[in-house]
Amino acid sequence: MNPRIINLVWFLSLTVFFVASEASFLLHKADVLVYNDLGVGMQLMVHCKSRNDDLRVRILGYRNHFEFKFRPQFWGSTLFHCTFKWNGVSHRFDIYEQNRDIRLCNRCLWNITLKGPCMLNSKTSKYDICYPWNAGA
Repeated sequence: MNPRIINLVWFLSLTVFFVASEASFLLHKADVLVYNDLGVGMQLMVHCKSRNDDLRVRILGYRNHFEFKFRPQFWGSTLFHCTFKWNGVSHRFDIYEQNRDIRLCNRCLWNITLKGPCMLNSKTSKYDICYPWNAGA
């Protein structure tokens, strides 16, 4: 076989390997903040997880928040879901879904309300990107 072709195949193979293994380091870091906006005097229990990470249970007073940062996966499959509980009510929501959120925010700010989670809209500066709770929570 021609040595030039062999060198080209090696070069392309190494390039593909490097890009696939290191590309996640090239993606921006995501920052998620979850705020308790249930109302004065209401505590919010939050438990967020991904396939690889358990972020532990947090108890948030009104207007308090917790924050977590991570680097989204190159393949677009990063998902963090949270369980939210207050006054005997329990709901579940995918707080970071890469395909949905990567274009909306690098710093994703969420208000958790009685009606559901609402994300800060960078275009309007309001929490007007609202979603229903996940079904079956």
